[in-house]
Amino acid sequence: MSILNVQHLSHGFGDRAIFQDVSFRLLKGEHIGLVGANGEGKSTFMNIITDKLMPDEGKIEWAKNVRVGYLDQHTALEKGMTVRDVLKSAFSYLFEMEEQMNQICDRMGDASPEELEVMMEELGTIQDTLTMHDFYVIDSKVEEIARALGLEDIGLDRDVMELSGGQRTKVLLGKLLLEKPDILLLDEPTNYLDEVHINWLKRYLQDYENAFILISHDIPFLNSVVNLIYHMDNQELNRYVGDYDKFLEVYEVKKAQREAAYHRQQQEIHELKDFVARNKARVATRNMAMSRQKKLDKMDLIELAREKPKPEFYFRTARTPSRFVIETKELVIGYEEPLSKPLDLAVERGQKIAMTGANGIGKTTLLKSILGLIPPLTGKVHLGDYLEIGYFEQEMPRDNPNTCIQEIWNEFPSYTQYEVRAALAKCGLTTKHIESLVRVLSGGEQAKVRLCKLLNRETNILLLDEPTNHLDKDAKEELKRALKEYKGSILMVCHEPEFYEGLVTDVWDCAKWTTKIL
Repeated sequence: MSILNVQHLSHGFGDRAIFQDVSFRLLKGEHIGLVGANGEGKSTFMNIITDKLMPDEGKIEWAKNVRVGYLDQHTALEKGMTVRDVLKSAFSYLFEMEEQMNQICDRMGDASPEELEVMMEELGTIQDTLTMHDFYVIDSKVEEIARALGLEDIGLDRDVMELSGGQRTKVLLGKLLLEKPDILLLDEPTNYLDEVHINWLKRYLQDYENAFILISHDIPFLNSVVNLIYHMDNQELNRYVGDYDKFLEVYEVKKAQREAAYHRQQQEIHELKDFVARNKARVATRNMAMSRQKKLDKMDLIELAREKPKPEFYFRTARTPSRFVIETKELVIGYEEPLSKPLDLAVERGQKIAMTGANGIGKTTLLKSILGLIPPLTGKVHLGDYLEIGYFEQEMPRDNPNTCIQEIWNEFPSYTQYEVRAALAKCGLTTKHIESLVRVLSGGEQAKVRLCKLLNRETNILLLDEPTNHLDKDAKEELKRALKEYKGSILMVCHEPEFYEGLVTDVWDCAKWTTKIL
């Protein structure tokens, strides 16, 4: 049974076409991975099918009475609501039914026997619905999801406006999973989850009976939960049966076949044109030349897909610092409450360290404490001599009014416009991206703008907070290569073993020093 039909969809921003004449069909129980490079329009497609954006052309048809749950990259929450309130709002329709049931009970005292019979029947129906949807165990269900996603560590009674962007995303994901909609739309749900919670979500989606569409650049995660791939590339959307690895295998074969057909056709075109040029003037061969020309005119030309700009990352290295670049003495990090035991840590010159462990145990807080952005509760941080620090934050302010060019120019005012454009282009951004406002770019494109700032500054230590979030496969591979070549030190928060393995010299398990109960 078809849940969603998309026909002849076209959309663009200004003169930048995102997709042309795209069609798509979602059937009950399908587990779909929506893949493609950064900026190809995956999030735009999700926004169109959920009526957040109007397409330029095309038709979107949902089956009747389908409940859709959408987790996007930029969902907002209301001030004054606690984490528990947001999670319980997944059951708002059941609370409305309970209120309706109470109102019926209030009217029963004044009802006639006939009315009473109708009311009793209505009460029975509501009662059955509430029982069937686990209304009387809502609190335990909320706590179960909160535990699974690490929300109990954040605090169920905290105001959602006090949370970081990553924590808010986890809250919204929890609410969505509690709603159990007919179709889940998930836009990069693993970005703010640690390994434990990614594994939990993986098991949840593997057992999920309903349909979902998942955008993710986490290939092992995709492979474990999807059975269909839709590839968004060069304004087209193509369907492949199987997981991501199977798609890649078929895609490479199709690409090679198309390239071979293109070269054969180009050879034929060259031969036909040559024959026409040599024979059209001679009376004896003019008819043959005209026949060849007609063949040329009717030929359905094969076009090769335009090559995506591949990012090129090269970190600039500043002068050599002292042997110990970072040392902490009895350092306790946190806000009002301590997040760590007293820490005596040391990072030596040339050391490359990945910090791992569950969310909420203080990895980002440690980076910010080292940088002096958050004062330590007790203890000290000592930075070595001649340090030039480069810091990559998890998030960018959402209300950023700058274009990409202005964003880089503000950091490097001495650059010419040509140098700014060249720096952004090396990060894999096209002219259209470069001239766009930062806030309209996809998460991956914004990450490339932030990396551009880092790449063009001389550093001898990099503090990186989840640098792979939002990045597509090509960008991740290039970033790993560049970090392996980097001569300075690295202290990095990362939940992707396939990224940091073979890159770092040490792995710190931050669970060993946290005060949080895990």
